[in-house]
Amino acid sequence: MRIVFAGTPDVAVASLQALIDSPAHEVVGVITRPDAVSGRGRTVSRSPVGLLADEYGLSVITPRRLAEPDVADTLRAWAPDCGAVVAYGGLVPPALLDLPEHGWINLHFSVLPAWRGAAPVQAAIAAGDEVTGASTFRLEKGLDTGPVYGVLTETIAPADTSGALLERLSVAGAGLLVRTLDGIADGELTPTPQPPDGISHAPKIEVDDARVRWELPAHIVERLIRAYTPAPGAWTSLGDNRIKLGPVTVADDDPNAPDALDPGAVAVTKKAVYVGTGSVPVRLGTTQPPGKKPMPAADWARGARLSDGTTLK
Repeated sequence: MRIVFAGTPDVAVASLQALIDSPAHEVVGVITRPDAVSGRGRTVSRSPVGLLADEYGLSVITPRRLAEPDVADTLRAWAPDCGAVVAYGGLVPPALLDLPEHGWINLHFSVLPAWRGAAPVQAAIAAGDEVTGASTFRLEKGLDTGPVYGVLTETIAPADTSGALLERLSVAGAGLLVRTLDGIADGELTPTPQPPDGISHAPKIEVDDARVRWELPAHIVERLIRAYTPAPGAWTSLGDNRIKLGPVTVADDDPNAPDALDPGAVAVTKKAVYVGTGSVPVRLGTTQPPGKKPMPAADWARGARLSDGTTLK
């Protein structure tokens, strides 16, 4: 089939590569988000999907909104049989949904109808789910409500961050996407409506949402920090400074940990930094003060001259 691909970040790259490598499909065009300005030098950066498309000489458009009239004109010129969407970062407007003969197939990183929305992997880790996965479904007007073509499952490991889990799902999901498009092309695959039970939602996570709430129980704090690693990045405040945090360890079996600390209160040893929560303390892993690279918490504590009685907020 002739495929138009819409995607933007690293997690979409494996899917685009799999479609490029597939002998059964031709990528006739790529849609990705506009080049972004980032870093202290305000460097203009191409999206990871855009960079891969450029490498293969594919036609690329970077509209701010897919509702722009030029997008529909370009799609008609590309004449795709089907659209494939992986973490594009914008909604396909109703006017474009039926433009390809077989519609738009979205690779979503959850087992639908669980965790519809922008941050399904983060939500699964934060909720303490033991299993998640990926689904391919046909886009319709509702948010992630369309009928499902295929599903795979993936175990969430105890130490998984959202970044590590997404990396595995992006590779496995690329295979699922290609198999789905193969089945559609062969006329052997029809979608199944999502069940009405088991629906949950995973809205986009903003930076302010990733602030650690030390009053929560330790196992919740630990899960949330893993869920927000690497993006948007868990953080806490020391005075006026925002400190980014890597994954932490619940210190219930740590003989060197204090028996109890008030939420946010710090206890410092030569090799560790403990912080109180709503239950038992946690041991910090890596920390990143403003303008610095990530470092072990004990090194940060020495440089910041932290002492018992310091409180993180």
